[in-house]
Amino acid sequence: MSLKKDKQKVLGEVFDEARVKSFLEIRETEGINRDYALLERAYRSMKAENFASFVGFFVEAGHDLNAKGPEGLSLLQIAQQHEQSKEYCAALSAAGAQA
Repeated sequence: MSLKKDKQKVLGEVFDEARVKSFLEIRETEGINRDYALLERAYRSMKAENFASFVGFFVEAGHDLNAKGPEGLSLLQIAQQHEQSKEYCAALSAAGAQA
C-alpha cells in the first residue's frame, strides 16, 4: 500500500520545550508511583536528547528519580537491562538517579 501524494509520512513527533514539559502532567495511575509513571512514559516516548531535557525538568519540579515501579525497580534499574538505553541511563545517572 502506498501513500497518496497529498499524505506525508510522519517519522517522529517534534518535542519542543513545551511538549517535553507536558510529560510532567499525567493522571494518577492506580497502583503505580506517580513519579515512576512520569519517567516511564517519557522514556518510552522520547528520543534520548528529549528525555535528557525531560529529566532536568523532572528534577527541577521536585520529582523523585529513584521512584520504584510495580516490580520494585527504579527506571534506571530497568533501563540498564535494555541494550539501546545507554544515553537514557546516562541522563538519569547525571541527574542523580541511583541503580
